[in-house]
Amino acid sequence: MALASEATKASSKKLPINPNWAQLQQKLKRQGGPVFKRPSTNSEEETPKSLLGKRKERPNESTDDSPQVSVLNPINNDCSLTDALAMDCEMVGVSSEGNKSALGRVTLVNAWGNIVYDEFVRPMERVVDFRTAISGIRPRDLKKSKDFHTVQMKVAELLKGRKLVGHALHNDLKALLLSHPRNDIRDTSEYRLFLKEGRKRALKSLAAEFLGAKIQHGEHCPVEDARAAMLLYQKNKRQWEGSIKEQNRFWNDVGTAKEEKKMIIKFLQNFYSLDIDSQLFRATHNCGSNDLKEAFRNYER
Repeated sequence: MALASEATKASSKKLPINPNWAQLQQKLKRQGGPVFKRPSTNSEEETPKSLLGKRKERPNESTDDSPQVSVLNPINNDCSLTDALAMDCEMVGVSSEGNKSALGRVTLVNAWGNIVYDEFVRPMERVVDFRTAISGIRPRDLKKSKDFHTVQMKVAELLKGRKLVGHALHNDLKALLLSHPRNDIRDTSEYRLFLKEGRKRALKSLAAEFLGAKIQHGEHCPVEDARAAMLLYQKNKRQWEGSIKEQNRFWNDVGTAKEEKKMIIKFLQNFYSLDIDSQLFRATHNCGSNDLKEAFRNYER
């Protein structure tokens, strides 16, 4: 304890000033220049902060190194089955030259973008080209993959009675050897608001323009692509569903008019014993139902 106290007293004493330093101070005083203070040896003295301060003390500053949250990330962890599911598939090459496409992976996400099914698939034919640069599939991915028929049955079960969302879905359904009711398909490659001068556009282009998301840089990710298609649908769901209702109403009216037209023609033929070559039949065969009704009333008179 005595040694410690002596060391403390010794450290508290000021060290002798160097003669050269003292002379410089005296000279500067006479010339009116700035006087430099001797650096403090007290470790407890606070050092002055810079004007800018430390970087970590500026939380509002955005740096390029900070991770950016993608708009495609799900907003919750709910992996339940929803009324609409988005699907995306990746293909591998089979046949002798590898130019025939076969299913290599299939992914389904729900309305929130959470994965409900994601499986690598072992094709029925030998894989010649894994197309890794695009598909992202490697030989090791298919070593413990499920067989095609198992995946096909599971996907069909999940999609039954639900809306199917995706991009160029005819390719995916063809690879799965499945069909889906046309009225329940929501294909982002065919929706009229996503067309450019009547032409279909790539999913990558739609995601960049309408979502501000960058996808398909290098290897494709079916999860990311399915999420992009689902988000495109969700953002335009109200208008999209409204246009489908209008289309269905139109075709129902057309179907009703056709059936009505057939009934009127059949009645005219049977009741008035009209021959197919008769003038009335030829005159009314290509006109609408309202015209047929008017012709029928005139004929009765």
